[in-house]
Amino acid sequence: MSERKAFLLRIDPKVLDAVQRWADDDLRSLNAQIEFLLRRALRDAGRLKEGTDGPGSRTQRAGR
Repeated sequence: MSERKAFLLRIDPKVLDAVQRWADDDLRSLNAQIEFLLRRALRDAGRLKEGTDGPGSRTQRAGR
C-alpha cells in the first residue's frame, strides 16, 4: 500500500456535514469519501492518469 500523508483541512461545517451524510449513504468513512471525490474530480479534469486510483479505491467498484 502506498504511503499516506496527513494534513489539516479547514472546511465549512455545512459542506462537511453534507459530505459526511454522503459518506454514510455510500458506506464509506469521511476520509475515504473525501479521497473518492478528489480522485474523481482529478480524473474528470484529466489530472490523474487512468489506473492510478490506488489500492482501496472504490471508483470502479461503486460503478461511478
